[in-house]
Amino acid sequence: MILEVDRADLDTWLPDPDICVSHRRASSAPPQQLWEAARTVRLSETRLLGRLIRWRIPGVPAATSFDALFREQPFVVLGEEERALVCGLVGRIWTLRRDYPALADLGEFRAWTKTGTAKVVFANWVEDDPSGGGALRSETRVESFGVQGHVGLTSVRPLIRAFNQLVWSDAMATAARRAER
Repeated sequence: MILEVDRADLDTWLPDPDICVSHRRASSAPPQQLWEAARTVRLSETRLLGRLIRWRIPGVPAATSFDALFREQPFVVLGEEERALVCGLVGRIWTLRRDYPALADLGEFRAWTKTGTAKVVFANWVEDDPSGGGALRSETRVESFGVQGHVGLTSVRPLIRAFNQLVWSDAMATAARRAER
């Protein structure tokens, strides 16, 4: 059984992303314990990151866990293993409206190329760390389609640059602290 996601796995979904953001946070906790802790982190426990997500995806309750968030519309689960979850969403990610079409299945996500939109892959997993504990990993890939899609993605690129570290400092740190207790 593969217990980590590698670039080849993500390349099957988005081989040539316009944006790719990766984070890694090591923990002294055993890998399975770290994964279980990460699955319980709620948006409300991540301060600014949780508020930003709820701003970008209106209607999501603050008590929602990241695990539940990634398993419900507008996301679609693309793959899951014992300590890994890969999901995606499509739409105009730069609007303040909830403009994310519901996808029926993985094939619809794979085939998505609608002009004026983007396709996003979110991969989260825990791998073994050389120190003996686990390491929580996260990679997000974004691909835009058409001129309007590129313009829209360009408009949110500064937000991504400014706030992507919150994944590491808010969500991953909360999971690591919880696992290490």
